[in-house]
Amino acid sequence: MTLAVQDLGAASGDPHQQLIDAVRAGGPGALAEELGDRAHGLSALTGFPQQLFTPAHQSAEAFREVIGSLHALRSAIDALETHAVVALADSLTLRRQAEARAKAAQEAGEEPPPAQLLRAASREAAREVSMLTRRSPASASHSLAARRRLVADMPVMLSALADSQVTTEDAYRTARSFAPLTPAQRRDADRLLGERLPYLDGAGSEEWADARAAAISLADPDGQARRHQHAKRERHVTVRRGEHGMATVTAHVTALDAALIRKRLTLEAERLRAAGDGRGHQAIQADTLVDTLLGRSESMEPVTLDIGVIITDHVLLHPGAGDLAQIEGYGTVPAEAVRESLRGPLDALVVDADRADGADDGPALRAVLRKLYEHPRTRELVAVESRARVFPPALARFIRLRDRTCRGPHCNAPIRHIDHIRPHAAGGETCLDNGQGACAFCNDKEQQLASVERVGAPTIDGHVVEWTTRLGTTRRTRAAALTHRCGPMDPLPCDSPVQPPTDPPTPTESLGSTEPPETTDLQAPTEPEDRTGN
Repeated sequence: MTLAVQDLGAASGDPHQQLIDAVRAGGPGALAEELGDRAHGLSALTGFPQQLFTPAHQSAEAFREVIGSLHALRSAIDALETHAVVALADSLTLRRQAEARAKAAQEAGEEPPPAQLLRAASREAAREVSMLTRRSPASASHSLAARRRLVADMPVMLSALADSQVTTEDAYRTARSFAPLTPAQRRDADRLLGERLPYLDGAGSEEWADARAAAISLADPDGQARRHQHAKRERHVTVRRGEHGMATVTAHVTALDAALIRKRLTLEAERLRAAGDGRGHQAIQADTLVDTLLGRSESMEPVTLDIGVIITDHVLLHPGAGDLAQIEGYGTVPAEAVRESLRGPLDALVVDADRADGADDGPALRAVLRKLYEHPRTRELVAVESRARVFPPALARFIRLRDRTCRGPHCNAPIRHIDHIRPHAAGGETCLDNGQGACAFCNDKEQQLASVERVGAPTIDGHVVEWTTRLGTTRRTRAAALTHRCGPMDPLPCDSPVQPPTDPPTPTESLGSTEPPETTDLQAPTEPEDRTGN
């Protein structure tokens, strides 16, 4: 079949197909020669940028096409490099096996175990790649392991990389996150994630992380607790040298602790900024963290914090269920990552249901339950049970829970503003359907884009926003799925008109809010008022 296609391409006179056939016939040597010629030509073009990149003589559309083509070329090259690096390691393995057999035959000894030969060949390949690509051996070694998984068990993700449907970073992160899975489970997770690709068109790394976690959970539902406990044993703190007398301190801790730390620093920065502190938001967070750790006088005072944890009731009470949980300000986590932390507060909630909230001997972590409702098909948040009638704060909090990070395409920044999709000045309503979470940069969308608008039918597609640049590039972003199951979400049949639901959507439990009994507070202070952007 392949030969017939190749012959047809050659017979048709298609120069591109002829080149492909010639390289395939010539093998790695022909591919290296072709890539070398292309690299030489592209490198030579950069020597005369004034002839190619003079804005006065070319249109913005022309440069847009160049960038798009370069991105597609880079993705294809990265996919080819993935195959080539794995092939190099396999070739070295075969060479070491042949050498071991020859040595054993000469010395009448036993051959080393295959696993030992594979490890030695992998280290040699990592060193070769490290020196070729000017990367550290550790980085090259981690990359080789991820590439092996892509080639052996993840054909959908590797094909998506070659077609520039995903970035190299997302492909490699996915391969690394699939490491605890068996080969068969990786193939299942790869297929499930591939079915989600059309819905991840405008996704940033945070939404990608949620999608990966959902695929892993479905492929290995019984391994959640094992994976979390293994990862928890590897918590650590690292200090890395920075530039100009600076350094980066990283703490690898549990997701719930990380979310609490982030919120605590954010609230302190906003408080100090409101009081007139002229430092930047991020600078205040860094200074406050250092002052508190080192016990300086400027350290934070002890306070209580409010963090939302969204988890279905059956997962919370029955560890065997496979759904994932959501931590506000973090994203998707295995239910095991929060179940242990919440078990004590929930027991106290049941025992002390009739006691006052202010009881002195209550638990340090206080939990209050609140029902949320998800769309039956898109699984995004669509409603919330609440007795509160203070509309703007409640609506803003709901949008934060629904979106979790900025809704701008590929943006993962924390939500700073509750933005009108259709600007208020243009008649946009202050309502759930016309609202979205945004960072400060994406909230300034009118100055950057041709249009941002709601598209699709809410009852079928959920909350979909289409972002279009002035040069015509379009991306769609969706509200984050609450339970984050994988799989395609096909439109309902055309002959089955959508009717308003007579029953409420699927309920789940939200842990975390500042409101009375329907909510769950994980130590709740008063938050700054939400700002609504235009």
